[in-house]
Amino acid sequence: MALLRWGLLSTARINRSLIPAIRGSARSELTAVASRTLDRARDYAREWKIAVPLGSYEALLADPDVDVVYNSLPNHLHVEWTVRALEAGKHVLCEKPLALSVEDVDRVEDACRRTGRVAAEAFMYRHHPLTHAVEAFARGGRLGRITLYRGAFTFELTRSADVRLDPAMGGGSLWDVGCYPVSYANLIAGGAPAEVFGWQRTSGQAVDMECAGMLRYRDGSVAQFDCGFAGPFRTEMEIVGTGGTLRIFRPFKTDERSRLEFTSAGDETEQVPFAHEMVYSGEVADIERVALDGAQPRVTLAESRRTVRTILALHESAREGRSTTL
Repeated sequence: MALLRWGLLSTARINRSLIPAIRGSARSELTAVASRTLDRARDYAREWKIAVPLGSYEALLADPDVDVVYNSLPNHLHVEWTVRALEAGKHVLCEKPLALSVEDVDRVEDACRRTGRVAAEAFMYRHHPLTHAVEAFARGGRLGRITLYRGAFTFELTRSADVRLDPAMGGGSLWDVGCYPVSYANLIAGGAPAEVFGWQRTSGQAVDMECAGMLRYRDGSVAQFDCGFAGPFRTEMEIVGTGGTLRIFRPFKTDERSRLEFTSAGDETEQVPFAHEMVYSGEVADIERVALDGAQPRVTLAESRRTVRTILALHESAREGRSTTL
C-alpha cells in the first residue's frame, strides 16, 4: 500500500497536535520539516524524530519525497505558501483560516485547477464522529424546525508577542477561534447567512480581543456566538428546534469530556452516542483519501469561501456599527 509522505511547513505549536495523527495512520508517514533556518529545523527534527530537516520553506517544496504539505504558517502567509506548494506538485492541508479574503480563496482554487492538486482547510472538528452524529441528528427530524444555533469559543491569551495579536498577520479572535462556531452554524444551516451583525472589543493594536455576533439565515433561523482571547476556556454549541435542544459539549477539539445531549420539548434528556477517535486523525485520513484514492476533500473550497465571506461580513458590521448583508 502506498504511503502518503508529509512535510511540515514551519515549526508552529499546532504541529504537535497533527504529528501523532500522522504517525498513528497506516497510510501516512512524516518525512520532513522546514524552518527559516537549518539549525531550527534540525533542533525540531531531533525533538520530534523527523528524518529530514530543511533550512527553508522553498527546500520543502522542492523535496521529491514529500507528497503533501501541512501549512501551519501564520494566517497572512497561508495563501502564498499554499499556492506555491500546489505549484510545486504537492497536496496541501492548510491551517484555518485558509485565506483572509474571498479573492484569495479563489487564488487557491485556481492553483488547484491548474496543477491538479488539492488544498483543504484544516478544520479538524469537521472530520470527527461527534460532528457526523450532530449532522445526522439535525437531519433526523427530532429537532423539528431548527430556529437557533448558539456557540462559543473563548480562552485567555497571555503571550504578549503572540502572532494572533498582530493585525498585519491576520490576528484577532474571530479569525482564530470565532471561525469555529461560525463555520459550525453554517454547516448545519446548510449555507451562508443572509445578514450578520457583529460587535468587537479591540486591543490597542486594533485586533479583536472579544467578538459577539448574530447571523440570520434565509430560512428564518438565527445563530448567536461569542469568541475571544480574554475569558475562561469555553467551547460549546447548541442547536434549538421546535422539538427540543441538542447540546454539544466540547465540540471543536474533542476529548474524553466531549458529549452530545438531547433535551426534548417535553424536558426529557438523553445522551446521544457517537464514536471516539483521535481528534486530528480524521483530517489526516481525509487527505489520504484525496491523495491516494482520488476523493474530494470533506472541507471543500466552497465551504472555505463561505466561512471567509461570513467572517469578513462580521468584521465589516463591527466596524460600521450596523448589520451587513452577504
